[in-house]
Amino acid sequence: MSDGGTARASESGREGARKAAEGLEHLSGFGNEHSSEAIPGALPVGRNSPQRAPFGLYAEQLSGSAFTEPRAENRRSWLYRIRPSAAHPAFTRTGNGALRTAPFTQTVPDPNRLRWNPLPEPAEGTDFLAGLWTLGGNGDVAQRTGMAVHLYHANASMDRVFSDADGELLIVPERGGLLLRTEFGLLHVEPGHIALMPRGVRFRVDLLDESARGYVCENYGAPFRLPDLGPIGANGLANARDFRAPVAAFEDVERPVEVVNKFCGNLWSATYDHSPLDVVAWHGNYVPYAYDLRRFNVMGTVSYDHPDPSIFTVLTSPSDTPGVAGADFVVFAPRWLVGEDTFRPPYFHRNVMSEYMGLIEGAYDAKAEGFVPGGGSLHNMMSAHGPDRDTFEKASAAELRPQKIDDGLAFMLETRWPVSLTPHAARAEHLQQGYDDVWQGIERTFRPLH
Repeated sequence: MSDGGTARASESGREGARKAAEGLEHLSGFGNEHSSEAIPGALPVGRNSPQRAPFGLYAEQLSGSAFTEPRAENRRSWLYRIRPSAAHPAFTRTGNGALRTAPFTQTVPDPNRLRWNPLPEPAEGTDFLAGLWTLGGNGDVAQRTGMAVHLYHANASMDRVFSDADGELLIVPERGGLLLRTEFGLLHVEPGHIALMPRGVRFRVDLLDESARGYVCENYGAPFRLPDLGPIGANGLANARDFRAPVAAFEDVERPVEVVNKFCGNLWSATYDHSPLDVVAWHGNYVPYAYDLRRFNVMGTVSYDHPDPSIFTVLTSPSDTPGVAGADFVVFAPRWLVGEDTFRPPYFHRNVMSEYMGLIEGAYDAKAEGFVPGGGSLHNMMSAHGPDRDTFEKASAAELRPQKIDDGLAFMLETRWPVSLTPHAARAEHLQQGYDDVWQGIERTFRPLH
């Protein structure tokens, strides 16, 4: 096909994806026991695995937790599909591209504060999977501990299907909408939304625009959940009802389809003779989700001081130490600042947790320059950080009227362990040199009384 024909085919594919994304129905509620059927009567009644499932479908359980985990923690779904997942040929190793997995041992953990510009433009025909670029992470995927920070930059929709046996994927679009075609149905996410793809769930990513760019947290540990609210009470932060789960939609495709599986850090490929996105009905609580970050119910001070950023936690992956997360996803959403006699931007601090920050749009209120959408910064444990010089000077002299912060949307991935870089992140051309300079020139203002 000529380049012009390829471009027309790509535009036609995007137009089809946009139409599929328009007006999608969805199910509401994080952690709910959902059920959905694309054909009425496809869900068995009164049992999960009847001798003969309706319409000649195959019953299959997808378990995201051990069978014996407590009921409150148990995650599983029953799928009723055209062919069972077991019907496939052997997988063989394929190239990993720029995708890497813990343990990250090729570089020495770095205590320096680091910041990157956005990923460079990808080669033509780069899909979501090929566009994944690992910045770093921690833990050990074989022990199901830790997390990884990836970025993606793609300019083509996926023809193949992907699943990640190593962890769940939290996808944070920064540029370009995505249509996620999953075993459970379709999800539509735009910049300002997130998508949570459970471990092992197969999916394909269609681009809704010419290119797409964003961030991915790969969580090897306990599945993300909503944080406890404690003294906040029964409501606030991310409300469970605002999470969208897909309704059943299936592909009845009889042709070769490449399926790529990430397993213990490597990519493995097999060519099926059908699409594995062939689930006609399902029920359970192990499902993909989408969420609009602008629906986050921000809590903050109405008296004085800047609250700790933990108050902005959307999702958390708990560890074996109460209150200490393997990974937290935190959003700095639009909000009012009203604190009296208060330095309103995030304060200077050092933290036992490690922090990776990304910017979805606009500007972040603690960094006046250099922190741009699609870029990111890493402040490993006990690395001193806070507002840059210009931000500090302006905030220290600002008139303290009620102020609406609505010109930016930023997020943070916080983790209990240091984030070790991949070699390509440590040597990247888009790694900013001289990031430390933003704190230089902060004047001594100490004035003893005598």
